[in-house]
Amino acid sequence: MCLPREQMVSSDKLNTTIEPSIANYDEVYSEVLYEDEQFSERQLAALVASKVYYHLGEYDESMIFALGAGELFDITAKSEYVETIISKCIDKYILINSHNDSILSSPPTLLSSLVDDASFPTTNPAKKETLETVDPRLQDIVERMFRKCYETEDYKPAIGIAIEARRLDVVEEGIKLASQRSRERKGKVKEVEDEKDGGVELMDYVLDITMGVVQEIGLREKLLRLLVNLFLAQASPDYFSISKCVIHLNDTSLAAKILQELVQKEDSKSLLVAYQISFDLDSSAAQEFLQKVASELPGSDVDESDALSTAATAGGDTMITDSTEDDENTRLLGGSGSSTTSISKIDKYYRSIRQILRGTKSIELSLEFLYRNNHTDMTILNKIKDSLEARNSIFHTAVTFSNAFMNAGTTSDGFFRANLEWLSKAVNWSKFTATAALGVIHRGNLSQGMKLLEPYLPQEGVATGSPYSQGGSLYGLGLIYANHGTDVLEFLRKQFKNAGDEMVQHGGALGLGVAGMATGNLHIYEELKSVLYSDSAIAGEAVGLAMGLVMLGTGNATALEDMIQYSHETQHEKIIRGIAIGMALIMFGKQEAADDLINTLLDDPDATLRYGGIMTIALAYCGTGSNKAIRQLLHVAVSDVNDDVRRVSVMSLGFILFRKPSAVPRIVELLSESYNPHVRYGASLALGISCAGTGLDEAIDLLEPMIKDPTDFVRQGALISMAMILVQQNDQMNPKVASLRKTFESMVAEKHEDAMAKFGAALALGIIDAGGRNVTIGLQTQTGSLNLPAIVGMAVFTQYWYWFPLTHFLSLSFVPTGLIGLDEELNIPDFKFYCNTKPSLFDYPPKIEESAEKVPEKIATAVLSTTVKARQRAKRSEKEKAAKAAARGEDMMETEPTVSTPVTPGPSAVEGDDKMEIEDDGADKKEDGEKKDGEVEKKKRAEKEKVGYEVVNMARVLPEQLKYISFPNEGRYEPVKKPTGGVLLLLDRTPDEPVQPLELKVRKAPVTSGPGHSVGGSANQDNTGGAAAAVNILNAEDDEGDDDAPVPEEFEYHTDSEES
Repeated sequence: MCLPREQMVSSDKLNTTIEPSIANYDEVYSEVLYEDEQFSERQLAALVASKVYYHLGEYDESMIFALGAGELFDITAKSEYVETIISKCIDKYILINSHNDSILSSPPTLLSSLVDDASFPTTNPAKKETLETVDPRLQDIVERMFRKCYETEDYKPAIGIAIEARRLDVVEEGIKLASQRSRERKGKVKEVEDEKDGGVELMDYVLDITMGVVQEIGLREKLLRLLVNLFLAQASPDYFSISKCVIHLNDTSLAAKILQELVQKEDSKSLLVAYQISFDLDSSAAQEFLQKVASELPGSDVDESDALSTAATAGGDTMITDSTEDDENTRLLGGSGSSTTSISKIDKYYRSIRQILRGTKSIELSLEFLYRNNHTDMTILNKIKDSLEARNSIFHTAVTFSNAFMNAGTTSDGFFRANLEWLSKAVNWSKFTATAALGVIHRGNLSQGMKLLEPYLPQEGVATGSPYSQGGSLYGLGLIYANHGTDVLEFLRKQFKNAGDEMVQHGGALGLGVAGMATGNLHIYEELKSVLYSDSAIAGEAVGLAMGLVMLGTGNATALEDMIQYSHETQHEKIIRGIAIGMALIMFGKQEAADDLINTLLDDPDATLRYGGIMTIALAYCGTGSNKAIRQLLHVAVSDVNDDVRRVSVMSLGFILFRKPSAVPRIVELLSESYNPHVRYGASLALGISCAGTGLDEAIDLLEPMIKDPTDFVRQGALISMAMILVQQNDQMNPKVASLRKTFESMVAEKHEDAMAKFGAALALGIIDAGGRNVTIGLQTQTGSLNLPAIVGMAVFTQYWYWFPLTHFLSLSFVPTGLIGLDEELNIPDFKFYCNTKPSLFDYPPKIEESAEKVPEKIATAVLSTTVKARQRAKRSEKEKAAKAAARGEDMMETEPTVSTPVTPGPSAVEGDDKMEIEDDGADKKEDGEKKDGEVEKKKRAEKEKVGYEVVNMARVLPEQLKYISFPNEGRYEPVKKPTGGVLLLLDRTPDEPVQPLELKVRKAPVTSGPGHSVGGSANQDNTGGAAAAVNILNAEDDEGDDDAPVPEEFEYHTDSEES
């Protein structure tokens, strides 16, 4: 036994000389010394034991003894041992704190209110868990690590660890410390006065982590609350970052308070910031949120859209006069009438903010942008129509969708007027889809939407007309007012309630759902539920979906109870499917709070409800990148016995990961080669959903072989997804665009191609040129928030697999890619900004050149080889006769000539068959020469093309183009924030000079309400819109007698045995 002094010296020597070769050292020696409370150097013994265990690979034991070493464990030492132990300590600390936080702030479960319902059993009852105590020594090491980082100003690693460990006090301390040090440096050194505040940089860093990395709702809300307080404490708060936090916190009071503070400052920049925040809120938040914010603002809450509302609900008896329309357009598009002179400036500002929050302003601006920049190539659409047989309903519907997508939001419905004969072949549900397509084309035309569809809408007391077109018109009306249906909800509700036909109820339910999206309106919900209980399969499917749309994201437990109970009572698969998708919509964005419902649905024996469980995962964890959700989806994708469930499991990966599109191709690469075609189809749509509008090469490489898949519906999915990825891409951005466009066109024209693949190719041509080539598919807003209507539209669109009319929902995912500058009066000034690229890089794809009137070419007559030989024989016989006559001394002139066909020999008698080829070779050479000349000319133009050009206000600016956009320092206007696309408020540097506003073209465009009846324009035959021209055709009642072939007469059949 060593003496204490010898023990101390021995331990000290071991600590300084210990090496990996000491693995055979008896670690018990150091443990005994550490456990001896009388030993004065217990910490030294613990450090020695820690190093021994570290070299033995026992890292947990090594960490425990390192904790006992106290201050002797030097966290500043640069060694692998120290780094490993610190890492283990941090992991342990995070694990304990995360566990305790999950217990203290566990989200409320839905099942707690539904446990009495036998149809909603608790499958995973929560286990009682106890809190763990953090070892003070572990706490000490982590605290020392935080202090070390802050002393060296290495803030980001410490803040990242603090967020994971739920130490928000450390996060706040680091941000405040960085701000203080930045201010001190600015006071001492003049050169750093323009340096950005270190605290603000850290707040932006934490905000990015909170939005993109943190998955737990409780932790995210705590971080956002902390950030809001820190931002507001700044001398010049970043209100745009605060608005991002407000949307995720769903705090309407805070949003209204911020807007009030900005307005009350009464300076131009603060007012413009308030307007900009209002536009950002409108693009990101739900209707219910925006309505609450508007109601909490001071002043009169008078509806500025009275004229619009009156026009919308008056039906066909009220006509908008020209003066009323001009006043309405003036108000919606920023003008100020004489009536506003009596209103104080503050009230005027609040009215403008309410107008923006109501959505009318941004919708009208988008409508103007799409109308004036429409670049739809009608040649492509006409080729699709000519290639697909209109008598086949699937082909007729495909052309309808292509037309709707190509012209979405442009108000250009001339295709219907120009193709009335084609339109007349629509029957039954094709007629429903064609009428609803008017809603897609005129989406956002709020001032004229009701007048436009008035001839199609059900008329009280009038029994004539097609119920399919009536139902389609209600659906189309909802699409026009999608997510902004305040002015038509009551009208749609009455029409739905009074409807007698299932088709009208179907369309009315879809219209109510789209227009009343996320309003949480209980009256509409009860109306829908009453029709659901009638157990109509046709109406019930749409009603179940509409219930989910109205209650979107509310997590309403009562609604879920009603829906899951009825799904077990009904026998109609269509109703169960509608309810399943509706429940998924109700749980939109709920994440962990939806887990109980997800587990219950996934354990259900009904495959349709399991399908709904997968959709609930997709929407509840949408855009989170949750590893838990991804693991659950992949597990179901390879284990479920139902193909529909496996297909939707793979497809749902796109919804989870659309914020990380580059990760999806790696995940679905093997699934895209699965033996199961349903899994391959799901993989293709997952790529399309997550990579939409990105032009991602890895996704295109995976989809290209799938376009040639042996299964028709896999080819269909690959075509649609390819178009989603390549939307708004040109040859400069992606060299494969031209060849893939030709592939789409060739598959539509191919006579022997399967109908489903042709349908997919037609949709692909519509999607890739959507919105007049001025929209992209964006599941998140320009500010980085979830784009609620777009995600919902994409989710419902995927259900076209079961019901084609739901394809129209994809139009909700279309996002205009324009940069629209507004001044303080919300007018559109005529000015230009600068783009520092070549014009061709982000230019529109070239239109297909229509072949001019071709002059028929003279083609030489082909001569058969047998004819040539016959003529040669005739010549030889004549020569022989002439030779014989000469030999006899007879005069040839006296001989009667032999009648023969005159022959014009070609270049060579032997080349008679190749004569045409020789002439074609010459023509080909000429064409090749012309092509080469054209290519040389293009190269010369490309070489001459200058970098940098001016762009006019309200022009198309792609998301990839924004980084090249700049505003000249000497220009008149300065943006209030960095351009992100969409509406951008501009600060006028010379407000005293007169403003030259842009001429609004959509206001002057005629909109017809019926045959020969024009609203806002002259009513001549040439100006008749497509909607008006198609009224008589789409409203005609279908002759159901010709739908089915006559039943054959009875006949007797005798077998061979009977005859014998």
